[in-house]
Amino acid sequence: QVQLVESGGGLVQAGGPLILPCAASGLTFSNYHMGWCRQAPGVEREYVAAITWSGDNTNYADSVKGRFTISRDNAKNTVYLQMNSLKLEDTAVYYCAARLKGTSKYGSWGQGTQVTVSS
Repeated sequence: QVQLVESGGGLVQAGGPLILPCAASGLTFSNYHMGWCRQAPGVEREYVAAITWSGDNTNYADSVKGRFTISRDNAKNTVYLQMNSLKLEDTAVYYCAARLKGTSKYGSWGQGTQVTVSS
């Protein structure tokens, strides 16, 4: 059974950095593309970033481009979201997700970690 566990969330001042690791288990990690999404109160879940199984390709939502970096360590079964220059509007619950190679949808999700950016 695939399990994704996010950590690293918390309260951070605007302009500051935060890194979110997501540890994966129950899967062959290198067979999965990974992604991050977030959901703020009263707002639909939105895509943040994605990375291919090899880490060779990444993609970002316009709202985070240039500030966030997604990376992965296949030896540690972990994907990371490095967030810099955080803004108040980045406040949300952040979820990591796994998408099996050759499929079009993320089939496994973590429980989420809360990130709150304060002024």
